[in-house]
Amino acid sequence: MASDVLTTIKNAGIVGAGGAGFPSHVKFNAKAEVIVVNGAECEPLIRVDQQLMIVEIKAFIRGLEIAMAVTEAQEGIIAIKGKHKEAIATLAEAVADKDNIRIHILDDFYPAGDEQVTLYEATGRQVPQGGIPIQVGAVVTNVETLINVAQAVDEGKAVTETYITVNGHVPQPLTVKVPVGVSVREVLALAGVKNADAYGIIDGGPMMGGLLKNPDEPVQKTSKAYIVLPQDHYLIRIRNLSLKTISKETQTACLQCRYCTDLCPRFLLGHTIEPHRIMRALKYGEVAEDVLRMAFTCCECGMCEQFACPAHISPKTVNVQLKKQLAAKGLKPLDKPEPQIVHPRRGERRVPSKRIVGRLNLSKYDLPAPLSVEEYTFDTIQVPLKQHVGAPAIPIVKVGDVVKRGDMIGDIPEKALGATIHASIGGTVTAITDSAIVIKAGGEHR
Repeated sequence: MASDVLTTIKNAGIVGAGGAGFPSHVKFNAKAEVIVVNGAECEPLIRVDQQLMIVEIKAFIRGLEIAMAVTEAQEGIIAIKGKHKEAIATLAEAVADKDNIRIHILDDFYPAGDEQVTLYEATGRQVPQGGIPIQVGAVVTNVETLINVAQAVDEGKAVTETYITVNGHVPQPLTVKVPVGVSVREVLALAGVKNADAYGIIDGGPMMGGLLKNPDEPVQKTSKAYIVLPQDHYLIRIRNLSLKTISKETQTACLQCRYCTDLCPRFLLGHTIEPHRIMRALKYGEVAEDVLRMAFTCCECGMCEQFACPAHISPKTVNVQLKKQLAAKGLKPLDKPEPQIVHPRRGERRVPSKRIVGRLNLSKYDLPAPLSVEEYTFDTIQVPLKQHVGAPAIPIVKVGDVVKRGDMIGDIPEKALGATIHASIGGTVTAITDSAIVIKAGGEHR
C-alpha cells in the first residue's frame, strides 16, 4: 500500500539528495501524472548522478518504479544530458522493456538542472510562477533520492551515507560514498588535500554553492560536491565580498545592459523577473515595491552574477537579501503573469556548459572524478539535527548510548515538516549539542 511505502520512506529519513532536502515522504504523498528524474547534473565539475546511473542502475530504476506506483504516475521520464553516453547506454538497456519509462536527452546548457527548466524541457509543462511541479501534474526528483527509496523499501536501509564529488585544485579528483556526519576535512583528504585551510572550498557547485566557512563542518544528506580552489580564484573572491561592498558596487558599477535579464532562466520561462530593473531601483534609490518584489521569483542559479554581468556585480546575492528583507516586512511575491509566455528566443539564449566553465576559469579543473569503490571508515561523526527543509530533528538518544549504524537517533517533531536522522557509524553517543549528535566509533561494530 502507498501509505506503507510512504511510512518506510519517512522512517528511513529520505530527503531530496540533490537540492534543498525536501522530505521525500511529503513530496511523494501526491497524485501525479508523471515523475521526472532530474539527471541533468548541470553544475560544472560535479560527477555524482552520471556515475550512479551506471553503477546503481537496478536500484535507481526500482526506486523510480516505486515512486511512480506511490504517486500513481503513468509515466516516468529520465532527463539526462546527451554527453553522458555511457549512462545513456546503461539506461537504455535497463528500460528497454518498460513501456512507461522513457529517456529524455537534454542539451548541454546551464541550468538544465533547474527543476522548472528540467520539467519544461522534458514535458513542455510550465510551472506557474511561484508554484511547484505538482500543480501541473508532475513530481521532479533526483537520482540518488530514488536509489535511497529502493534501498529503504527493499532492504530496510535508512539514509546514513551520501555520494560526494571532490574536484578543483586537488591532487586526485574523485567521487566517494561517505557517512553522513563525517567532517569535510576528512572527505577532502581522500582526494589528497593535506591543508584544507589553505584553500577556498565551495559547498556544492561553482554556480550555486556557498563558501564553506569551516572544513570541520559535517557532511549532510544533501551534500553533493566540494570544489576546492585557490583563495585568489574569482569564485572565492566574489563569495568573500561583504554585503556593504556588494551594495556599493551595485550603486556605482551597474551598466544597465540588461544581460542579467536576457539570460535569466526564469525570465525566459515567462516569469516576472528582470534583475536589471532591480539593480536600477537600488542604484537610483527608487522605492519601486513591485520591482523589488521581483526578487521573490529568483531561483538563485547564479547565471546573472557569475556569467551574464560584464561589471561583475551580484544580482543574485542582492535578490537573496531582498527576499529576506521583503518577507520581514510582510510583503508577498508578485502574482503570476496571465498568460505565462515562454520567451520566443529562449532556445538561442541557453548558455552552453562549456562557456560557463570557461567564464568561471575552471577549464583546467573540468576533469573526471571517478567513483571510488573503497569503503572508508571514520572514528567520529557529527550527525546534524537539521539537514533538510523543515524543523530540526529531536534527539531520541542520550549521551552514553551505544548505537549501531542505521539506528534512528533523531525523530520528527510532532505535527512538523521534517526528517528523521540515523547513526551513520556504530559507536557511542559522546555529545548532543543544539545542532548535532556526536558518535565515536567503539562499543559496537561499524
